[in-house]
Amino acid sequence: MPASNKIPALRTIAMPADTNPQGDIFGGWLLSQMDLAGSVIAEQTAKRRVVTVGIEAMSFHQPVFVGDEVSCYTKIVRVGNTSVTVKIDTWVRRIKSAEHIMVTEGEFTYVGVDSNRRPVPIY
Repeated sequence: MPASNKIPALRTIAMPADTNPQGDIFGGWLLSQMDLAGSVIAEQTAKRRVVTVGIEAMSFHQPVFVGDEVSCYTKIVRVGNTSVTVKIDTWVRRIKSAEHIMVTEGEFTYVGVDSNRRPVPIY
């Protein structure tokens, strides 16, 4: 299970429509779930709209299967003048065994933007 200092930010079920040609969950779908989870905590921290500007140290450790319960946990790593970097760990609960497994981790950087989508200082 994830460390207690991480905040649960997203939980969903992997569905058949999210598979790649080999039948596993498509990595791009999983990446998008992580991005959504990270944006939740980044916007709360920045107190404004944020956009994703980078993904660092992304690792896929295990596959995700149809029916797995997917949970993303977040932790603020760094807050800059205009940016917030979030560490995101993704775990699954396997549908057949109820086993909890960490499947991905990465650091996502978000930048606070104004209504013209220009970077602005965050609060």
